[in-house]
Amino acid sequence: MQRLPLSFFNRPTLLVARELLGKEIFFKDQKVVITETEAYIGEEDPACHASRGKTKRTAVMYGRAGFSYVYLIYGMYYCLNFVTQEEGFPAAVLIRSVHMTDIDDKKLNGPGKLCRFLGITKEHNNIDLLTSKDFYVSDKGLSLPFKTTSRIGISAGQDRQWRFVAQFFQK
Repeated sequence: MQRLPLSFFNRPTLLVARELLGKEIFFKDQKVVITETEAYIGEEDPACHASRGKTKRTAVMYGRAGFSYVYLIYGMYYCLNFVTQEEGFPAAVLIRSVHMTDIDDKKLNGPGKLCRFLGITKEHNNIDLLTSKDFYVSDKGLSLPFKTTSRIGISAGQDRQWRFVAQFFQK
């Protein structure tokens, strides 16, 4: 297995979102396979946190690709994203669902559930996935068939088919 390089993340967000399916997240001593993602692209995307411009919260999205972007929703759930594209352009991929191969072949659907289970919190925001020894993404050579749908859990930008769901793990 090989850690994903900057060249993987520093590409168009829709491509990264599709190709993250089947990749493995290493977080501390845990490993999970990504099975669902959503893309959020630029200030023109009404569902993207950067749609209102650069803020303290969204500053990481404007930085170099390959960093984690973790934020709190509803005052109780953390969500994990990976920053993509060139520095200065705000874009990221939300990790919506993962598959736990080490623990009874379990699926964690929902970004809040996966962060809670793995222990990902606001302190894991702005982590360099290219250099961190405890938090990174690797390619295990798994290519999953997928379907593309509208993003969910948002009120604006639902018309964009920017959600990618692996079919291999669907029950």
